[in-house]
Amino acid sequence: MSDTHILLTGSSRGIGAAIATALKERSVRLIGHGTRSGVPADFTDPAAPQALWRTALDALDGRIDVLVNNAGIFEATPLDIEHDDWVASWERTMRVNLTASAELCRLAVRHWQAEGRPGRIVNIASRAAYRGDSPAHWHYAASKAGMVAMTKTIARGYAGRGILAFAICPGFTMTGMAEDYVESRGGPKLLADIPLGRVADPAEVAEVARFCALDAPPSMTGAVLDVNGASYVR
Repeated sequence: MSDTHILLTGSSRGIGAAIATALKERSVRLIGHGTRSGVPADFTDPAAPQALWRTALDALDGRIDVLVNNAGIFEATPLDIEHDDWVASWERTMRVNLTASAELCRLAVRHWQAEGRPGRIVNIASRAAYRGDSPAHWHYAASKAGMVAMTKTIARGYAGRGILAFAICPGFTMTGMAEDYVESRGGPKLLADIPLGRVADPAEVAEVARFCALDAPPSMTGAVLDVNGASYVR
């Protein structure tokens, strides 16, 4: 696909930055969202997803062809903290990881419906959607499971109009966040649970995202693709 207009969230670092690099190797026009680079938008603010969409749409001459939802947070919330604090952390994670993505997906689908054009959504979920996560990360696992279910629903609902949706489920990926987490969970012991013997490189996830965004055949819509070194095989 040439001259494709793409909105990518969470493009400042890690997987998002790698996806931005991979996409820019093709003939695309990319608007990246991020606090360090691109268009800023704080997804804890309920108004932020709509504002970001409008800004991206204006910058891309009124047309977005592909939405890549990568922005997310991974914050430990121990079960034994104060109840109100636990609930607040749950709601913050859901707002950033799932609700903001859902709003952007809705805006994208409505945009393509109004224009009578096809479009693609690529949602970066997580292995945690299927395997679960640590006792301090109920909210993270639940948000990513919701993202997978949302992706499947979009794929089933709008394939006939050429609107395609894909989800990618990375395991541990060597971003700063993953490095800290791997170390906190025992380092070599954790790696022993990955048959490949290492965590994924962000560029590996980015290759899959680029394929889904630009090249995956329409019959693949609804696919959930794992990038986890065989640490969880469905």
